[in-house]
Amino acid sequence: MKAFVTGVGGQLGHDVMNELAARGHEGIGSDIAPAYSGIQDGTAVTAMHYVSLDITDREKVFEVIREAAPDIVIHCAAWTAVDLAEDEDKRDKVHDINANGPKYIAEVCKELDCKMIQISTDYVFDGQGSTPWKPDCKDYAPLNVYGSTKLDGELAVSSTLEKYFIVRIAWVFGLNGKNFIKTMLNLGKTHDTIRVVNDQIGTPTYTLDMARLLVDMAQTEKYGYYHATNEGGYISWYDFTLEIFRQAYALGHQEYSPDRLKVSPVTTAEYGVSKAARPFNSRLDKSKLTENGFSLLPDWQDALQRFLQAYEF
Repeated sequence: MKAFVTGVGGQLGHDVMNELAARGHEGIGSDIAPAYSGIQDGTAVTAMHYVSLDITDREKVFEVIREAAPDIVIHCAAWTAVDLAEDEDKRDKVHDINANGPKYIAEVCKELDCKMIQISTDYVFDGQGSTPWKPDCKDYAPLNVYGSTKLDGELAVSSTLEKYFIVRIAWVFGLNGKNFIKTMLNLGKTHDTIRVVNDQIGTPTYTLDMARLLVDMAQTEKYGYYHATNEGGYISWYDFTLEIFRQAYALGHQEYSPDRLKVSPVTTAEYGVSKAARPFNSRLDKSKLTENGFSLLPDWQDALQRFLQAYEF
Protein backbone atom coordinates (compact mmCIF):
# COMPACT_ATOMS: atom_id res chain seq x y z
CA MET A 1 0.00 0.00 0.00
CA LYS A 2 1.22 3.49 -0.83
CA ALA A 3 -0.09 6.27 1.42
CA PHE A 4 0.26 10.03 1.04
CA VAL A 5 0.16 11.62 4.50
CA THR A 6 -0.39 15.33 5.15
CA GLY A 7 0.64 17.14 8.32
CA VAL A 8 3.71 15.00 9.10
CA GLY A 9 5.22 17.95 10.99
CA GLY A 10 2.45 17.50 13.57
CA GLN A 11 1.54 14.94 16.22
CA LEU A 12 -0.65 12.50 14.28
CA GLY A 13 0.99 12.64 10.85
CA HIS A 14 4.38 11.86 12.44
CA ASP A 15 3.04 8.68 14.05
CA VAL A 16 1.06 7.60 10.98
CA MET A 17 4.24 7.68 8.88
CA ASN A 18 6.09 5.57 11.44
CA GLU A 19 3.23 3.08 11.61
CA LEU A 20 3.21 2.73 7.82
CA ALA A 21 6.96 2.07 7.83
CA ALA A 22 6.64 -0.46 10.67
CA ARG A 23 4.19 -2.48 8.55
CA GLY A 24 6.23 -2.30 5.38
CA HIS A 25 3.97 0.16 3.55
CA GLU A 26 5.23 3.07 1.49
CA GLY A 27 4.58 6.46 3.02
CA ILE A 28 5.03 9.84 1.38
CA GLY A 29 4.92 12.62 3.93
CA SER A 30 3.98 16.24 3.33
CA ASP A 31 3.56 19.53 5.14
CA ILE A 32 3.88 23.20 4.26
CA ALA A 33 7.52 23.45 5.42
CA PRO A 34 10.20 23.05 2.71
CA ALA A 35 11.63 20.02 4.56
CA TYR A 36 10.43 17.71 7.34
CA SER A 37 10.05 19.96 10.40
CA GLY A 38 8.99 17.55 13.15
CA ILE A 39 11.16 16.27 15.97
CA GLN A 40 14.42 14.69 14.84
CA ASP A 41 13.90 11.59 16.94
CA GLY A 42 15.59 9.11 14.63
CA THR A 43 12.32 7.35 13.79
CA ALA A 44 11.41 6.29 10.26
CA VAL A 45 9.50 9.47 9.38
CA THR A 46 12.65 11.57 9.57
CA ALA A 47 14.16 9.70 6.62
CA MET A 48 11.04 8.87 4.58
CA HIS A 49 10.04 10.51 1.30
CA TYR A 50 8.85 14.08 1.99
CA VAL A 51 7.31 16.67 -0.30
CA SER A 52 6.39 20.25 0.59
CA LEU A 53 2.71 20.99 -0.06
CA ASP A 54 0.41 23.94 0.63
CA ILE A 55 -3.00 22.24 0.77
CA THR A 56 -4.75 25.56 0.09
CA ASP A 57 -3.21 25.67 -3.41
CA ARG A 58 -5.57 23.56 -5.53
CA GLU A 59 -3.27 23.37 -8.52
CA LYS A 60 -0.35 22.22 -6.37
CA VAL A 61 -2.51 19.67 -4.54
CA PHE A 62 -3.48 18.08 -7.86
CA GLU A 63 0.10 18.19 -9.19
CA VAL A 64 1.75 16.65 -6.12
CA ILE A 65 -0.83 13.95 -5.38
CA ARG A 66 -1.16 12.97 -9.03
CA GLU A 67 2.59 12.46 -9.15
CA ALA A 68 2.56 10.45 -5.91
CA ALA A 69 -0.30 8.25 -7.23
CA PRO A 70 -1.16 6.86 -3.77
CA ASP A 71 -3.67 4.17 -2.86
CA ILE A 72 -4.87 6.39 -0.02
CA VAL A 73 -4.43 9.94 1.31
CA ILE A 74 -4.41 10.19 5.10
CA HIS A 75 -5.17 13.84 5.73
CA CYS A 76 -3.85 14.88 9.15
CA ALA A 77 -2.98 18.51 8.41
CA ALA A 78 -5.26 21.15 9.93
CA TRP A 79 -5.43 24.51 11.65
CA THR A 80 -5.88 23.47 15.29
CA ALA A 81 -5.23 26.73 17.21
CA VAL A 82 -8.85 27.07 18.36
CA ASP A 83 -8.65 30.49 20.02
CA LEU A 84 -6.52 32.09 17.30
CA ALA A 85 -9.06 30.95 14.72
CA GLU A 86 -11.53 33.43 16.20
CA ASP A 87 -9.41 36.43 15.14
CA GLU A 88 -11.03 38.28 12.27
CA ASP A 89 -7.79 38.43 10.30
CA LYS A 90 -7.25 34.64 10.59
CA ARG A 91 -10.69 33.35 9.61
CA ASP A 92 -10.16 33.18 5.86
CA LYS A 93 -6.88 31.33 6.35
CA VAL A 94 -8.47 28.87 8.78
CA HIS A 95 -11.26 28.17 6.28
CA ASP A 96 -8.72 27.72 3.49
CA ILE A 97 -6.80 25.13 5.52
CA ASN A 98 -9.67 23.26 7.21
CA ALA A 99 -12.33 23.39 4.49
CA ASN A 100 -10.76 24.10 1.10
CA GLY A 101 -7.72 21.88 1.71
CA PRO A 102 -9.79 18.71 2.29
CA LYS A 103 -12.02 19.67 -0.65
CA TYR A 104 -9.07 19.84 -3.07
CA ILE A 105 -7.63 16.58 -1.74
CA ALA A 106 -10.99 14.86 -2.10
CA GLU A 107 -11.28 16.10 -5.68
CA VAL A 108 -7.92 14.68 -6.71
CA CYS A 109 -8.66 11.42 -4.84
CA LYS A 110 -11.85 11.11 -6.88
CA GLU A 111 -9.91 11.66 -10.11
CA LEU A 112 -7.34 9.01 -9.10
CA ASP A 113 -9.98 6.66 -7.63
CA CYS A 114 -8.04 6.42 -4.36
CA LYS A 115 -9.26 6.32 -0.77
CA MET A 116 -9.12 9.21 1.70
CA ILE A 117 -9.08 9.43 5.49
CA GLN A 118 -10.15 12.83 6.80
CA ILE A 119 -9.36 13.56 10.47
CA SER A 120 -12.05 15.61 12.18
CA THR A 121 -13.30 16.59 15.61
CA ASP A 122 -16.20 16.52 18.08
CA TYR A 123 -16.28 20.32 17.65
CA VAL A 124 -18.67 19.84 14.70
CA PHE A 125 -21.38 19.35 17.37
CA ASP A 126 -22.67 21.86 19.93
CA GLY A 127 -21.10 20.11 22.92
CA GLN A 128 -24.29 20.16 24.97
CA GLY A 129 -25.90 17.41 27.07
CA SER A 130 -24.19 14.27 28.34
CA THR A 131 -25.04 11.66 25.69
CA PRO A 132 -22.06 10.44 23.65
CA TRP A 133 -22.16 11.70 20.06
CA LYS A 134 -22.72 8.97 17.48
CA PRO A 135 -20.57 9.08 14.32
CA ASP A 136 -23.55 9.18 11.96
CA CYS A 137 -25.34 11.94 13.91
CA LYS A 138 -26.08 14.90 11.63
CA ASP A 139 -27.08 17.37 14.36
CA TYR A 140 -24.23 19.70 13.49
CA ALA A 141 -23.99 22.97 15.41
CA PRO A 142 -20.36 24.04 15.85
CA LEU A 143 -19.70 26.63 18.54
CA ASN A 144 -16.64 28.28 17.04
CA VAL A 145 -14.71 29.02 13.84
CA TYR A 146 -12.50 25.95 14.20
CA GLY A 147 -15.50 23.61 14.50
CA SER A 148 -17.34 25.33 11.66
CA THR A 149 -14.39 25.03 9.27
CA LYS A 150 -13.76 21.40 10.21
CA LEU A 151 -17.42 20.66 9.49
CA ASP A 152 -17.10 22.31 6.07
CA GLY A 153 -14.10 20.07 5.43
CA GLU A 154 -16.05 16.96 6.41
CA LEU A 155 -18.96 17.83 4.16
CA ALA A 156 -16.64 18.60 1.23
CA VAL A 157 -15.10 15.13 1.53
CA SER A 158 -18.35 13.20 2.02
CA SER A 159 -20.08 15.00 -0.87
CA THR A 160 -17.16 14.43 -3.26
CA LEU A 161 -16.03 10.87 -2.54
CA GLU A 162 -17.48 7.44 -1.91
CA LYS A 163 -14.20 5.91 -0.72
CA TYR A 164 -13.77 8.01 2.42
CA PHE A 165 -13.30 7.57 6.14
CA ILE A 166 -14.10 10.57 8.33
CA VAL A 167 -12.61 9.93 11.77
CA ARG A 168 -13.45 12.30 14.61
CA ILE A 169 -11.01 12.40 17.50
CA ALA A 170 -10.64 14.57 20.63
CA TRP A 171 -8.13 15.74 23.23
CA VAL A 172 -5.16 14.73 21.12
CA PHE A 173 -1.64 14.18 22.47
CA GLY A 174 1.57 12.89 20.89
CA LEU A 175 5.31 13.26 21.26
CA ASN A 176 5.73 15.47 18.18
CA GLY A 177 4.15 18.84 18.91
CA LYS A 178 2.31 20.86 21.53
CA ASN A 179 -0.45 19.34 23.64
CA PHE A 180 -2.25 19.56 26.98
CA ILE A 181 0.05 17.10 28.78
CA LYS A 182 3.20 19.04 27.88
CA THR A 183 1.52 22.30 28.90
CA MET A 184 0.53 20.90 32.31
CA LEU A 185 3.97 19.39 32.92
CA ASN A 186 5.60 22.75 32.16
CA LEU A 187 3.17 24.66 34.37
CA GLY A 188 3.66 22.15 37.16
CA LYS A 189 7.36 22.95 37.28
CA THR A 190 6.82 26.67 37.88
CA HIS A 191 3.53 26.83 39.82
CA ASP A 192 2.38 25.40 43.13
CA THR A 193 -1.33 25.72 42.26
CA ILE A 194 -2.98 25.14 38.89
CA ARG A 195 -6.62 25.81 38.01
CA VAL A 196 -8.18 23.34 35.54
CA VAL A 197 -11.75 23.13 34.23
CA ASN A 198 -13.88 20.26 35.49
CA ASP A 199 -17.07 20.72 33.43
CA GLN A 200 -15.74 19.80 29.97
CA ILE A 201 -15.99 16.02 29.59
CA GLY A 202 -14.34 13.72 27.05
CA THR A 203 -11.55 11.19 26.53
CA PRO A 204 -7.93 11.71 25.43
CA THR A 205 -6.48 10.35 22.18
CA TYR A 206 -2.85 9.18 21.93
CA THR A 207 -1.62 9.65 18.36
CA LEU A 208 0.54 6.51 18.56
CA ASP A 209 -2.59 4.40 19.14
CA MET A 210 -4.67 6.37 16.64
CA ALA A 211 -2.04 5.84 13.93
CA ARG A 212 -2.42 2.07 14.26
CA LEU A 213 -6.18 2.32 13.84
CA LEU A 214 -5.87 4.58 10.79
CA VAL A 215 -3.51 2.17 9.04
CA ASP A 216 -5.89 -0.69 9.92
CA MET A 217 -8.74 1.30 8.33
CA ALA A 218 -6.69 2.16 5.26
CA GLN A 219 -6.37 -1.53 4.46
CA THR A 220 -10.17 -2.00 4.35
CA GLU A 221 -13.14 -0.71 2.40
CA LYS A 222 -15.31 -0.15 5.48
CA TYR A 223 -15.97 3.47 4.59
CA GLY A 224 -17.97 6.08 6.49
CA TYR A 225 -17.93 8.17 9.66
CA TYR A 226 -16.16 6.92 12.80
CA HIS A 227 -15.38 8.16 16.28
CA ALA A 228 -12.15 7.11 17.96
CA THR A 229 -10.35 8.02 21.19
CA ASN A 230 -8.62 5.95 23.82
CA GLU A 231 -10.86 3.87 26.07
CA GLY A 232 -11.03 4.11 29.87
CA GLY A 233 -14.15 6.15 30.46
CA TYR A 234 -15.10 9.81 30.19
CA ILE A 235 -13.21 12.34 32.29
CA SER A 236 -12.77 16.09 32.77
CA TRP A 237 -9.62 18.07 32.03
CA TYR A 238 -9.24 18.30 35.82
CA ASP A 239 -9.31 14.49 36.14
CA PHE A 240 -6.77 14.22 33.33
CA THR A 241 -4.44 16.70 35.02
CA LEU A 242 -4.55 14.84 38.34
CA GLU A 243 -3.55 11.62 36.57
CA ILE A 244 -0.78 13.35 34.58
CA PHE A 245 0.83 14.60 37.79
CA ARG A 246 0.20 11.33 39.67
CA GLN A 247 1.96 9.31 36.99
CA ALA A 248 4.79 11.82 36.54
CA TYR A 249 5.42 11.73 40.29
CA ALA A 250 5.33 7.91 40.26
CA LEU A 251 8.04 7.98 37.59
CA GLY A 252 10.29 9.84 40.03
CA HIS A 253 9.68 13.48 39.10
CA GLN A 254 9.51 14.97 42.59
CA GLU A 255 8.35 18.40 41.38
CA TYR A 256 4.89 16.92 40.78
CA SER A 257 4.48 15.73 44.37
CA PRO A 258 0.91 16.28 45.64
CA ASP A 259 2.47 17.87 48.73
CA ARG A 260 3.97 20.64 46.59
CA LEU A 261 1.54 20.94 43.68
CA LYS A 262 -2.20 21.48 44.06
CA VAL A 263 -4.76 21.23 41.26
CA SER A 264 -7.94 23.24 41.78
CA PRO A 265 -11.12 22.37 39.86
CA VAL A 266 -12.98 25.34 38.33
CA THR A 267 -15.89 25.74 35.92
CA THR A 268 -15.35 26.99 32.38
CA ALA A 269 -17.10 30.23 33.39
CA GLU A 270 -14.78 30.66 36.39
CA TYR A 271 -11.70 29.94 34.27
CA GLY A 272 -12.84 32.46 31.68
CA VAL A 273 -9.77 32.76 29.45
CA SER A 274 -10.54 31.31 26.00
CA LYS A 275 -11.85 33.41 23.11
CA ALA A 276 -13.55 30.43 21.47
CA ALA A 277 -16.53 28.70 23.05
CA ARG A 278 -15.57 25.16 24.10
CA PRO A 279 -17.87 22.11 24.11
CA PHE A 280 -18.88 20.77 27.52
CA ASN A 281 -19.73 17.37 26.06
CA SER A 282 -16.93 15.82 24.03
CA ARG A 283 -18.08 12.26 24.70
CA LEU A 284 -17.77 10.18 21.52
CA ASP A 285 -19.60 6.90 20.89
CA LYS A 286 -17.01 4.46 19.49
CA SER A 287 -19.19 1.36 19.13
CA LYS A 288 -19.08 1.57 15.32
CA LEU A 289 -15.41 0.59 15.46
CA THR A 290 -16.11 -2.82 16.97
CA GLU A 291 -19.20 -3.25 14.79
CA ASN A 292 -16.89 -3.00 11.77
CA GLY A 293 -14.17 -5.25 13.14
CA PHE A 294 -11.69 -2.60 14.26
CA SER A 295 -9.84 -2.87 17.58
CA LEU A 296 -10.61 -0.26 20.22
CA LEU A 297 -7.71 1.85 21.43
CA PRO A 298 -6.11 1.04 24.83
CA ASP A 299 -7.23 2.82 28.00
CA TRP A 300 -6.14 6.45 28.24
CA GLN A 301 -4.32 5.81 31.54
CA ASP A 302 -2.16 3.21 29.79
CA ALA A 303 -1.62 5.58 26.85
CA LEU A 304 -0.59 8.37 29.22
CA GLN A 305 1.89 6.07 30.95
CA ARG A 306 3.51 5.10 27.64
CA PHE A 307 3.66 8.76 26.61
CA LEU A 308 5.31 9.86 29.86
CA GLN A 309 7.85 7.02 29.69
CA ALA A 310 8.87 8.18 26.21
CA TYR A 311 8.73 11.92 26.91
CA GLU A 312 11.87 13.80 27.89
CA PHE A 313 10.87 15.98 30.84
